[in-house]
Amino acid sequence: MNPNTPRAQARPRGATAPRPRPLAAAVAAALMAAATGCTDMYDQPRYEAYEASPLFADGASARPLVAGTVPREDARNLPAVEDREVLLTGMKDGRLATQSPLAVDAALLARGRQRYDIYCTPCHGQLGDGRGVIVQRGFSPPPSYTERRLVEAPLGHFFDVITNGHGTMYSFAARVAPQDRWAIAAYIRALQLSQGAKPADLPPEDQRTLEGAGK
Repeated sequence: MNPNTPRAQARPRGATAPRPRPLAAAVAAALMAAATGCTDMYDQPRYEAYEASPLFADGASARPLVAGTVPREDARNLPAVEDREVLLTGMKDGRLATQSPLAVDAALLARGRQRYDIYCTPCHGQLGDGRGVIVQRGFSPPPSYTERRLVEAPLGHFFDVITNGHGTMYSFAARVAPQDRWAIAAYIRALQLSQGAKPADLPPEDQRTLEGAGK
């Protein structure tokens, strides 16, 4: 470089030449592109609720339901029970129900265990002790099902909590059908009984099975 050029003469002695900053430029360009993309997504063509449309013969953008569509809470999706109010609300005569509106048998408990493992174990743990994997990673622990107040709580309490949520637990009403909420509640009761169960509490045939397994 010719030392007599104006640029060289203007630069102070010992100063280094400015270097381009390709990383900063690339980041700035990416941010601008992202902002533009978000704006485009926000302003994309769409119909507002009840807006007219020339695409359909009736001039409406909202389309009717397909023939045969059944709402999730439709009676055809629910089991037949004597007390429908208890099935759907967990309440009996204004109080939490003490019994399930469904027959509590092996099939219901198996269903309850399956649904419990899916929706409840992350926080409540497989034993119902409130030590699920999410809790082990720092989430607020729920109470153990063996706490006295929960052991003495009516069965409808668990249905109500699943339906409406409680504390840091949100509602599962949109995820778990009413009959499955009762199945989970029945399985929770089985978990409670299992924690303090004694061989003498079992039917004679089950006691003999245990005795045979211990030999």
